[in-house]
Amino acid sequence: MDEDTIANAEAYSARNGLRLLERLGTGIHGIVFAVESNAEFGVAALKAHYSPEPYRRERRAYERLNELGVSEVLGFEVPRLLDFDDELLVLKMTIVTPPFVLDFAGAYLDSAPEFSDEIWHEWTRKNEEQFGSDWPMARVILDELQDLGIHMHDPSPGNIRFR
Repeated sequence: MDEDTIANAEAYSARNGLRLLERLGTGIHGIVFAVESNAEFGVAALKAHYSPEPYRRERRAYERLNELGVSEVLGFEVPRLLDFDDELLVLKMTIVTPPFVLDFAGAYLDSAPEFSDEIWHEWTRKNEEQFGSDWPMARVILDELQDLGIHMHDPSPGNIRFR
């Protein structure tokens, strides 16, 4: 899976005159690289997804944020979608620094999936544990995103970064 995903990032880069730099991260939905171009100033992030559905969810979430002109949520920077390729499952975005909110591959637009009370209780317990004293603010950020129609159900300290 990684080989195909890396090949997609390389193909996108070649088509668009970009150079892949270092790998910025790897997650359950894809691999993120830093890329640069001779034609553009600065470095951008390139996320190559493993599969189509998380790619589509993430692309739609970033498109929504762009349409609404959202570049931050309560002081947490949000990447701006610069380009995408539906065939290669690749998103090109701005790079952000903490505090930030990113990675919407597990998010749903406009309506949340239905979960039982037991699942919500476990979800809350898990997030309280992983975020610790930052959980109340992370919860407020999730509520703000929900007000924008973005239901992020897989928050982590990696995608809501405080420091």
